[in-house]
Amino acid sequence: MTRKLKLKAQLYLGEEIAIGPGKADLLDAIAETGSISAAARKLGMSYRRGWLLVDVMNRPWKTPLVETVVGGRSGARLTDLGRQVLAHYRALETELAALGEGAAAARLQALLAKED
Repeated sequence: MTRKLKLKAQLYLGEEIAIGPGKADLLDAIAETGSISAAARKLGMSYRRGWLLVDVMNRPWKTPLVETVVGGRSGARLTDLGRQVLAHYRALETELAALGEGAAAARLQALLAKED
């Protein structure tokens, strides 16, 4: 089996994860569907879980990442800051993927035990 180093970025504020892979996926799904509940369904999570994650995500930033839309059509959308945070997070993931294929990663992988 191929050995691969997978790096995961999680940005914390205190003890809480401000952004990580799952929350970034939720932001993508909200941007795509225009709805927190539809985004949660798309990711296989409950409506409640989606709303709780949005609430947790909105707290650590200068302004919320997601805003709900009321009026003729209810739903949700990413704020300007939400789009910026998502774009920067995805760029960080790209940089981490490149690090996972670099010399330091290769040295770590060489120290792994053989698979049965």
